[in-house]
Amino acid sequence: MSKPGLNDGYVYREQVEAAAVGRTALAWLTDRYRHSSEAEWRARFLRGEVRLDGVTATGDEVLRAHQELCWHRPPWQEGETPDSFELVYEDEALLAVIKPSGLPTMPSGGFLKNTLLSFVRLRWPEASALHRLGRATSGLVLFSRTREAAARLSLSWREGDVEKRYRALSDGVAAQEHYDIRAPIGLVPHPLLGTVHGASAQGKASSSSARVLERREGQTLFEVRIHTGRPEQIRIHLAFIGHPLAGDPMFAAGGLPREKEPGLPGDGGYLLHAETLAFTHPISGERLRLHAPPPPGLRMAEESLDPRA
Repeated sequence: MSKPGLNDGYVYREQVEAAAVGRTALAWLTDRYRHSSEAEWRARFLRGEVRLDGVTATGDEVLRAHQELCWHRPPWQEGETPDSFELVYEDEALLAVIKPSGLPTMPSGGFLKNTLLSFVRLRWPEASALHRLGRATSGLVLFSRTREAAARLSLSWREGDVEKRYRALSDGVAAQEHYDIRAPIGLVPHPLLGTVHGASAQGKASSSSARVLERREGQTLFEVRIHTGRPEQIRIHLAFIGHPLAGDPMFAAGGLPREKEPGLPGDGGYLLHAETLAFTHPISGERLRLHAPPPPGLRMAEESLDPRA
């Protein structure tokens, strides 16, 4: 596990958008970032942590379009996370590793140094993550080591050449063997964060397919393929069909945040694993299929008896 310690702090930047024009800096930040109270934001202004167009702000400034608003967050102690990963593929262009549950892929949600990206770069400083998994999600993450590999694989991702298969444990016993899920995903209200991604008729087109691997008492083990890459897509889509991930504190049946005490996007408690990643190698043209064995809770009965699973 990572050792507790201060990071180097971080600067959060945003350009003033239309919705903020005419409001004070304090009112806008308080309304937009509801994880902090007005009193907490006011204290940050008093400490000189917030700047508007490079000048220390008081909070009373009336915002204008295209100004730059920055919060210079001082160093903070991050939460404990796993600090190891398993290497499954390496060449001069690419890396593929297995991320453990509990480790953020990229800086977000209060984590800056304790991330998979940071730990990978200790060994391969040139590495760049080509996609991300949620903090609680385990499994395969692909990194590029060159700009050429990154550009070509990004194009492959957009063209649908990359195949991604996951395992997920959901609440409820599935009535069907297969589900083709097309619920659009967009921003929906959240009482603490303002908005989060969820099932929304006004959202972006999204496509997943879920196949039953095993039915358990009150639960279903699914294999899920995602054909688009929307935020929280599997959690939202399985919840949309009435089978939210078992233990998910965030989404309820229907694909929206829970009405009572909804969790945050980074909260764990569920089992979701990126098991298979298949793609065309950006340099050699070879078709690669990588595999990350599922954790015990996501294995089928016959796999649990096989030590090679």
